[in-house]
Formats: sequence, structure tokens, C-alpha cells
Amino acid sequence: MIKVGITGSIASGKTTVVKIFKKKKFKVFSADQEVRKIYKKKIFLKTIRKKFQINKNQNLRNQIKKAITGNKKNLLKLEKIIHPLVRKEMIKISRNKRLKNNYVFEVPLLAESKLKSHFTKTIFVASKKEIRIKRYKKKGGSINLFRFLDSRQLSPKAKAKYCDYKIVNNGSKNLLNKKVFNIIKLL
Repeated sequence: MIKVGITGSIASGKTTVVKIFKKKKFKVFSADQEVRKIYKKKIFLKTIRKKFQINKNQNLRNQIKKAITGNKKNLLKLEKIIHPLVRKEMIKISRNKRLKNNYVFEVPLLAESKLKSHFTKTIFVASKKEIRIKRYKKKGGSINLFRFLDSRQLSPKAKAKYCDYKIVNNGSKNLLNKKVFNIIKLL
């Protein structure tokens, strides 16, 4: 089984790269998807509402974004709850010896969390900051939250050094497809 870790800065195109791997029959683990699952668990909801005084009748994700934007203390509180839960699930899958399929793991904080040893190969997805901001805003994100989250990650240069391959995603989806397929051939 091949286990590929995908990382990159916020809005660099990690999810798009993972979708291309999926077309080549790779199974997928997404840290962001895992977070969404965690958000739906009752025990998490109780804990998070207590820590952040979140109203039951309002959108949880929006309230969490509001609570952490520019507030490192709140972000650290949230990370202490969520990161261990996501990591536990990721490690459970990556260590499962009975899995026969190749896996791709989308882990935005792979380098920051020093998780490289769990993967056969790692790929860094890079993109110009202006392009990443545009993508983030297009998905409804605020520039303030982008800047705040981006500042909490390692620099693109440091992340790239940590990985086996680098994909620059500043062009078309066709070009990105070709780059990903070329790496898949090497695996």
C-alpha cells in the first residue's frame, strides 16, 4: 500500500490534487473532512459551546471562525481539542496493515505536526499568495481569517523542504492534472 501525504499552504489547491489522486483509484483521508465529522458529534458540540460560548441556534462553523479570527488563544484552545482527534483517525488508517488500497492523506499541517513518517511519500502543493487569497475569498472566506491562518503555518519554503515532491499550482487544472499524473507514475 502506498500512503501519500499531501500538504500545502491555505488555499493552495490540496483538495484539487487529492481529487486527481482519487481518479487514479486512491482512497482518501482529508483532515478537513474529519474536522467536519467531529463538528457533528454531540460530545464535541457540548465541549465547544462551553469553551466558546456558542449559541445553539447559530451556524457552528461561522461562530468558530469568528471566535478564532485574530485570537490566538481561542485558536490554540480549538486546536487542542480537534488536532488530537484528527491525528488519531489519520494514524489509525495509516497503520492499518490490512488495507490493500493506496491512500492519499490531505493534511494541511503535515509538516507543522511532524507527521512525515506516516507516509510513503509527501507532496507539497504551492501557489502564489495572491492566487491563494483569491481562491479563499471565492469560497466565502475573509481576508482577515486567511492572513491569520496563513501566519500560523510554516512558510511555503520550509514546507517544501519537508516534502519529497513539490507541485506548483499557479496555472490551469489541465496543467495541474499533468503534474499530479507525473508524480503518480513515480510512485
